[in-house]
Amino acid sequence: MIVQLAKELGPWSWWIFGAALLVAEILVPGNFLVWIGLAGLVTGLFSNLLWETSWWSWEIQWLVFAALSTLSVFGGRNWLLRSGNRSEEPLLNRRADSLVGRTADLIEPILNGHGRVRIGDTMWMVEGPDLPAGTRVKVTGSNGSDLRVEAL
Repeated sequence: MIVQLAKELGPWSWWIFGAALLVAEILVPGNFLVWIGLAGLVTGLFSNLLWETSWWSWEIQWLVFAALSTLSVFGGRNWLLRSGNRSEEPLLNRRADSLVGRTADLIEPILNGHGRVRIGDTMWMVEGPDLPAGTRVKVTGSNGSDLRVEAL
């Protein structure tokens, strides 16, 4: 059925397939389908140019599409990594790291290296030297969801 539809649409089937992948990238963002969609569009361009040749069979078309998809996915990934596209909020999903430099009072003493502190409306587990409750501490780093602190 799909082969028959591709024969009826001719080289435009690749254009439709590539455009559908680009639309799918909008609906399911992940920066992956865009590269495969572009490979489909380039395969469509080749199909427009080579449709009447005897060797441009559907097997060759799929091999070209697979090769172009692989090249575009890896090339696009490398381009994005080199482009320096940095987030405006680098600590957005790393809340513990965003607290480095803040100060607070211990609500539970640090015994055997572990205690608790309240920052804002959240209680955090802390690691640091043994200190009594009420001591003013500064967050110096994080270890997973635990904060590392030192006395001020």
